[in-house]
Amino acid sequence: MIFIPLAQNVKIITVFGACVNHDLPLQKQKGQVLSVLFEERPVLFFLFFVIIQIMTPFSPSGKAILIIATSEADANLFYATRFLAPDPFVFFQIGKKKTIVASDLEVDRARDQASVHEVLSSSHIAQILKKKGISPISTVTLVSYLLKERHISKLLVPFNFPIAYVDALRKKGFHIEWKRDPFFEERAIKTEAEIQAMTKALRATESAILKAAEILKKANIRGRFLVYKGKKLRSEDIKQLINVALMESNCIAAHTIISCYNDCVDPHNQGSGPLLANQSIIMDVFPHSSETKYFADITRTFVRGKASPKLKKIYAAVKEGQNIAFRQIRNGADGSKIHSDIMKYFDSLGFKTGEISGRMQGFFHGTGHGVGVEIHEPPRISVGKDILKTNQVVTVEPGLYYLGVGGVRLEDMVVVKKNGCVNLTKFPKFLEI
Repeated sequence: MIFIPLAQNVKIITVFGACVNHDLPLQKQKGQVLSVLFEERPVLFFLFFVIIQIMTPFSPSGKAILIIATSEADANLFYATRFLAPDPFVFFQIGKKKTIVASDLEVDRARDQASVHEVLSSSHIAQILKKKGISPISTVTLVSYLLKERHISKLLVPFNFPIAYVDALRKKGFHIEWKRDPFFEERAIKTEAEIQAMTKALRATESAILKAAEILKKANIRGRFLVYKGKKLRSEDIKQLINVALMESNCIAAHTIISCYNDCVDPHNQGSGPLLANQSIIMDVFPHSSETKYFADITRTFVRGKASPKLKKIYAAVKEGQNIAFRQIRNGADGSKIHSDIMKYFDSLGFKTGEISGRMQGFFHGTGHGVGVEIHEPPRISVGKDILKTNQVVTVEPGLYYLGVGGVRLEDMVVVKKNGCVNLTKFPKFLEI
């Protein structure tokens, strides 16, 4: 530690204190501090120069990231702040410094929960504007004032940023650029904590599917239908069972798919009505944790009774299609090649893909997609050339679907590693129950 008598350092301390309290614009802060140091204490000039360089990532560069949305609905906003709120709030990032502008309703909770450097009260800023005689006061007015105070003139916004805000901010002199997802490139690479959050949600999902499979096993076969406790077992019954089980594990499910027989040929058909014996039943469940907001995604295909020989052959082909992907997934792998190899394998077995009798049949969706705080994130394992990277989490979900036979889809979640992949999914694969 270097000690200098207080009397000789009043000027330095005064100027440095003004900088810390942002009473001086940034460039003047740097210039005046360095000027005073050079005059008063050349020995400390280099030390303070280094400190200011360390502070630079948190300093304005004339450009900021801006998002105005509800974090419950906007994955980028939640990712940036780790703060869940049902109402819109303002987020901007200058260098590495993150700031939230929240209403009185949320400001204290944001200060306690949000992973940001600064939380400002919108009502407090509004009072400042009123004293300056600025009116009317709107979200755009607040944002414009705060950013111009920080010498920001250029903004980077997500592709879904409201056009009304874009127009209003441009009228106030801001230059605005927009960017497609992934807005935050780092979202694609998952941390160990993120992987653990998805794994926890996946375990809850597997437990719910196990309960559904047990109900199928207990159901009696009466002609074409499955009967449970004296009533025809319906798709809606299984969906309710799964969704309630997930809720009990602090997970929220939406659009759960329990489709049967020809309904399976439309892969996103959620299914309805009685479940049939001896026919394929696809269970595709993809909830998110109400605690972490991270998703899980798993699909299994079952038959209560006896599957037809063709359905068994389809099931075996889809399972091997997964294995083709598992063998190839690693850092640097091309998702389009993995998808193409599975398509070629299916075709070699005689399972053609295309429009048949006016309906798309065969394998006509992607092999997989990224998962995180959204159910569908980059990268894709599909026709597009996405290169996989270490610690991305992706699904592997090939499928085959034919009218008059039914459909089969199997889906696991895997973590991309340097020389392979780690399968997070533990639920076994079996067809007949």
